[in-house]
Amino acid sequence: MYFPCPYLCGEVELTREREQHILERHPELLSILRENIYEALKDPDFVYNSSRFKNAKLFYRWFNDLRGGKYVVVVVVSNNGISFRHWIITAYITRKIAGGESEWKKN
Repeated sequence: MYFPCPYLCGEVELTREREQHILERHPELLSILRENIYEALKDPDFVYNSSRFKNAKLFYRWFNDLRGGKYVVVVVVSNNGISFRHWIITAYITRKIAGGESEWKKN
């Protein structure tokens, strides 16, 4: 499955294996997974560089109607090697923005 991501000027892949990982580790996303990932990648509120993974970015999108107001965070790794690719390694719900360096903020 692929999601458009204007910020990365391309599409981001969600493999079946990564989708299964997200559903097992973060079951609270079960009913809203694809829709919220789509929204977070299409129109994020913030983009951060990961402090854990060199080639990863965290896309944050706030949802007022999600458990009293929470962010959905989508973690995307980019490979700039021979085969250029962006793919999701995980997604989760949080109230706070994690560490890492801010790269972009919606006005």
